[in-house]
Amino acid sequence: MLMNVRPIERVVDLTDPGANRIAGLSLEEARRRVASGSAADVQAIDGSFALVGRDGETVRMARSLDRPMRYFLAKQKSGPALVVSDRIDAIRDFLLEEGLAGQFHPSYTRMVPAHHIVEIRLVGCPDPDALHTRFFTPPRNVLPAAPAEIGRRYVAALAEEIEQWLRGLPSDAPVGVLFSGGVDSGAVFLTAYHLFGTLRLDLGRLKAFTLSVGGGDDLAQARAFLEPLGLELFLEPVEMPPDAVDPLEAVRVVEDYKPLDIESAAMALALCRGIRDRYPKWRYLADGDGGDENLKDYPIEENPELTVRSVLNNPLLYQEGWGVGTLKHSRTYSGGQSRSYARTYAPLRRYGFEGFSPFTRARVVAAAEGIPFVELTEYDVGRLYALKGAIVSAGIRALTGFEMPVFPKRRFQHGALRPSERRRIAFSEADYRAHFASLYG
Repeated sequence: MLMNVRPIERVVDLTDPGANRIAGLSLEEARRRVASGSAADVQAIDGSFALVGRDGETVRMARSLDRPMRYFLAKQKSGPALVVSDRIDAIRDFLLEEGLAGQFHPSYTRMVPAHHIVEIRLVGCPDPDALHTRFFTPPRNVLPAAPAEIGRRYVAALAEEIEQWLRGLPSDAPVGVLFSGGVDSGAVFLTAYHLFGTLRLDLGRLKAFTLSVGGGDDLAQARAFLEPLGLELFLEPVEMPPDAVDPLEAVRVVEDYKPLDIESAAMALALCRGIRDRYPKWRYLADGDGGDENLKDYPIEENPELTVRSVLNNPLLYQEGWGVGTLKHSRTYSGGQSRSYARTYAPLRRYGFEGFSPFTRARVVAAAEGIPFVELTEYDVGRLYALKGAIVSAGIRALTGFEMPVFPKRRFQHGALRPSERRRIAFSEADYRAHFASLYG
């Protein structure tokens, strides 16, 4: 019964407006563009955003790849109410306060898929399904089949995003890079270091934070990356005890249950906790999340649903999953990095950091989609895996003059955690699903 429930606004936006980082537009103008439903206008929003716009009974939502955004349609006697947030538990808590918790289940929430405008009409029962309009379709295979030239353009796009980010920070704010010594975090750190010089910024503001849990291998790799370049003074190890890794807490923070993402998030939580304990006022952290997705550098053999042909022939597969309108697309979670970016976003938010990954920005994703992967690899998996190091190192050389070390790919959870301690994250998806369900029992 809804008779005693007080009316609430028909659109309740619980997202944090201060988390939007939009270049050249006011927040009000960006929301107006989303409300219009124009794909071209939304594509022109430059930066990181999660936005709700309303045009009468029609509500539209859109987000960038790095900003989780969820919604829930609640029922009242006066009509439907749309509740929007970056978190499932925030929606649940709001409904509880409003006396509407009986309508809630986490699987009834919906994720706004990245790169799409989601349109909802608040017209009552039965509720019409949401409409999805794509606003980001980068052209494919438009770059020359020359790794050095591809690298120059790809890293130039990376540098453009990092420079824009640095220019928007307070002039005295310290900047940290979450750094493993891998290709992606290495490229972010070296590009940031280069830009600190060209922009005449104080290099004393820059650090490379490397997590080591019980003696993980990433710390030695980070040193081996920086020392030949004469940059080891920027390295700050964050050494945490094994009991700092809590994958069940990661389930609660990330609100998901996919093992690889939960394992990564457990490491991110340990790293963020270590930095926060040491630096209570630190705010800005950059990372390399998204570099693997852009250059299709995941072990295909570990996923029985994938072949090298499906990876190379489906646009934005790693960023979006199989895509809106397909049977394998989860409306509760979206797909690909559109879903999994919560593994980075939520731990940073949990400890009060503002994160930034240039690899998720549209310019950098578009540069990657322009690579003629098939021509360069001829569907050879080994050549595909070798491509990222060749492209990125060439681009870093062109931009900075550094010969960037390239080490074999290693997942965050495998490099940060000592092998003998991996039992701490040895849970199945069923275990994580059960724990997630228990949070709403």
